[in-house]
Amino acid sequence: MAKVLMKGNEAVGRAAIEAGCKYFFGYPITPQNEIPEYMSRELPKVGGVFVQAESEVSAINMVYGAAGSGARVMTSSSSPGIALKQEGISYIAGAELPAVIVNMMRGGPGLGGIQPSQADYFMSTRGGGNGDYRTPVYAPATVQEAVDMVMEAFEVADYYRTPVMVVADGMIGQMMEPVEFKPPKKRDLKEKTWATTGTKCERKPNIINSLFLDPQQLEDHCFKLDKKYKEIEKNEVRYEMYKTEDAELVFVAYGTTSRVVKNTVEALREEGIKAGLIRPITLWPFPFKAFDEIPNAKNLLVVEMSTGQMIDDVKIANAGRLPVHFYGRTGGMIPTPDGIIQKAKEVLGGAR
Repeated sequence: MAKVLMKGNEAVGRAAIEAGCKYFFGYPITPQNEIPEYMSRELPKVGGVFVQAESEVSAINMVYGAAGSGARVMTSSSSPGIALKQEGISYIAGAELPAVIVNMMRGGPGLGGIQPSQADYFMSTRGGGNGDYRTPVYAPATVQEAVDMVMEAFEVADYYRTPVMVVADGMIGQMMEPVEFKPPKKRDLKEKTWATTGTKCERKPNIINSLFLDPQQLEDHCFKLDKKYKEIEKNEVRYEMYKTEDAELVFVAYGTTSRVVKNTVEALREEGIKAGLIRPITLWPFPFKAFDEIPNAKNLLVVEMSTGQMIDDVKIANAGRLPVHFYGRTGGMIPTPDGIIQKAKEVLGGAR
């Protein structure tokens, strides 16, 4: 299949359609506006429906309704917009409905700015909504990965009956790279007998709900969800190990930042410094086991476009074995190889 040069946001839209998405509900916000723009133009061509809702809150509740019919449905937004959708995401998780949510992250808190950021790690991996729920979270580092992960997200959402998030910083949404649209690995999906498609006088009505007034019933439901999340943790962890076999300094970075770090690793190795990279591809489930695969590491250096939101997970994974250091830029500022190298040498100097 030939590759096509596409902007990240438009590639995400096409990937969703290729994956069978039929409904999109959203509201404009920079830097993801090309996604709804693309979907508004292309979805009707394949018999799908695009709706620009009056707000992000409306959009996520429309996702709830469409997902309840068993259709493949997606929404997208950027940081403050995703924050507004958190209550609805909790409802969707509680009702066990499949849906895909794309977040092209920008700086914050509040309205912040429109430049790229990774400051939604907490919101994505912990969830801003209420209750005992989790959402699988994919973090692409390239436009091609964004395409692949959006397609995979629909499969995972249907397989586990859960909302799935794909988070990328705004740079991935705005950059252009060559991509190809390969069908994802198909999962053995069950018939959606739970969907509200009309009874046709052949069965009892399906009721989709996340309200449980009896505390015992709610506890049973939460334990059922927890069992599902444990299956996701067991089966869906993804990560990349880059030159970690002999690395004494191991970086931890994801998304666009990991691309900058890879260049840094090469530069440090040219100077005789054995550096490597652990790249989480799923932010949840987090790849804790990757930290058991760095036998020569003496220091960990987390690099993010935030003030250090991934550090807690790295510390849990590290279990106190190695010193954990941090270098970050935030508010729309992007880490540079020079800045990372300077921090790396500070870490190594302090360790020797």
